[in-house]
Amino acid sequence: MSLSDALSIAMSGLRTNQAAMSLVSSNVANAESPGYVRKTLNQVATNSGAYGTDVRTIGVNRELDQYIQAQLRTESSGAGYASLRSNFLQQLQSLYGNPGSVGTLEDAFNKLTTAVQALSTSADSQSARIGVVNAANVLASQLNSMTQGIQTLRGAAENGINDSVNTANNLMSQIATINRQLTTNPLGGTSTDASTAALLDQRDQYITQLSELMDIRVTANGANQVTVFTTSGVELVGNQAARLSFDAQGTVTPSTQWNSDPSKSDLGSVILSYDNGGSINLTATGGIKSGKIAAYTELRDKSLVDAQNQLDQFAASLSSAMSDKTTAGTAVTSGLLSGFDLDVAGLKAGNIIHVTYTDTATNTQREISIMRVDDASVLPLSNGATADPNDRVVGIDFSGGMASVVAQLNAALGGSGLQFSGSGSTLTVLNNTGFSTVNAASVTTTQTDLMNGSPELALFTDNGRPYTGAIGATGSQITGLAGRLAVNNALVADPARLVRYSASTAAGDTTRSDFILSQLTTARFQYSPASGIGSASAPFKGTLLSYMQQFTSAQGAAADAAAQLAAGQDVVLSTLQEKMSTSSGVNIDEEMAHLLSLQNAYSANARVMSTVNEMYRTLMQAM
Repeated sequence: MSLSDALSIAMSGLRTNQAAMSLVSSNVANAESPGYVRKTLNQVATNSGAYGTDVRTIGVNRELDQYIQAQLRTESSGAGYASLRSNFLQQLQSLYGNPGSVGTLEDAFNKLTTAVQALSTSADSQSARIGVVNAANVLASQLNSMTQGIQTLRGAAENGINDSVNTANNLMSQIATINRQLTTNPLGGTSTDASTAALLDQRDQYITQLSELMDIRVTANGANQVTVFTTSGVELVGNQAARLSFDAQGTVTPSTQWNSDPSKSDLGSVILSYDNGGSINLTATGGIKSGKIAAYTELRDKSLVDAQNQLDQFAASLSSAMSDKTTAGTAVTSGLLSGFDLDVAGLKAGNIIHVTYTDTATNTQREISIMRVDDASVLPLSNGATADPNDRVVGIDFSGGMASVVAQLNAALGGSGLQFSGSGSTLTVLNNTGFSTVNAASVTTTQTDLMNGSPELALFTDNGRPYTGAIGATGSQITGLAGRLAVNNALVADPARLVRYSASTAAGDTTRSDFILSQLTTARFQYSPASGIGSASAPFKGTLLSYMQQFTSAQGAAADAAAQLAAGQDVVLSTLQEKMSTSSGVNIDEEMAHLLSLQNAYSANARVMSTVNEMYRTLMQAM
């Protein structure tokens, strides 16, 4: 080997050591920088003369475990979803409070029961009457405030989607910008220069932040560029970023609901738009399955809606339990036909005529609920209009008078073997000999007159108007009822009506107070499965208190399950982050050890150069 070769090799060693020490310095300086990946020098040996080889740097390696990185992004989506959902459900649980605690819904209900018990003991006591009114006011106020709390959470979810969409757009734009800045790596593999490596670190950090908002899948090409998709296969980012939009609504109430039909939806949808004019409704297609956006959407449209439905169902059952009066039909015959006369004079929109009959051909007993409707635009009604899954629900427009009602009933139910007729306020339902037998028929009406001569009374109202379960063009009256429930103003003005139900009610008569107490404590009702309690095939049946305890317990269990899921997801995420840090992060001790090694190599290369220099000097002196 010539001296010039030796000098060249030593010079290459010094240059490589200097570059390596710069990387060590960069690693140490960025040891705590989020998203920074440890860098190493990519070195290759090249021929130098007949006997030696130079060392040359061809770029920087990012010490990245891509498998762990992909897992980390997946679990980041899961953790974002689980943590956010747990946070919201814990806030929801705080609205219900701990069972048995003062200020809870159950506490307010029990105090109303206690007040009614006191009234039944001392029916003549003015203070006992006022006590019932006050307790009923507290219960109604509790339902009102819980409704407000639930809708506040739904509004926060709506705003959360909007903020997340704006953040996602910014991240996707940044990813696309870096994609365009990157050029093809001529050496292939993971080697690149320091500036490009820094861009890759930055882009990976943006992608990880995006994964917290939605579930994503990332593919890379040989030019260090990536394409980001949702896990359902929708492209989000390439060299250009798609655009997310969200039409956020200002105020969220129980009646504002999301619908896949934009013309019917009161809440925003996440729309993905491309430069070529194409668009995808990610909310309607379920294109976002995890991450914070998915959690916000599920809370807004499912979990919190179910919670509101439960309160509304309780408020409706509580109101109807006091005010609904069911009157059995009067048995009649007409030649060979038999059936019942029904007085429908007091029937209001939402009230029910119930008919039980036996299908002679199959010997099967069937149930029909005929609901009064005053707005024909809502017809036909679905079978979900009542809580009983065995009911066939028929909506009839009563606005045209009895003749119209009879015509509609015969058209809708003639095939069932039933015959309808009527005059005035009397509706007659008869069997069809050989086809059906009418077993029973009744009319359920909402009592609004406090002096109606019967114990039923409208203790609660829908913001001053009777609750009848009416269904109109704006929706069902039950929607949001818990937020509007109020004590009947007539009872507030005259609490004596809690006892007096007719002009001839005797002093100390406890008929009405005993009825209220019975409805509150022992009467059993069937509740709509739309509330999330029970199912369509087996709806929940029980007392008002048992239903309340059921949905309160269900909410508590859901909050606990969400907290456990979030804790478990945090453990998984922390484990992966630790693995990522171990494989790709900076270890100061290792860097210092590497620095010492480089220092020794630098000294050795410098010594070679010094020796070659001395040999050149000696040769020059000898000439």
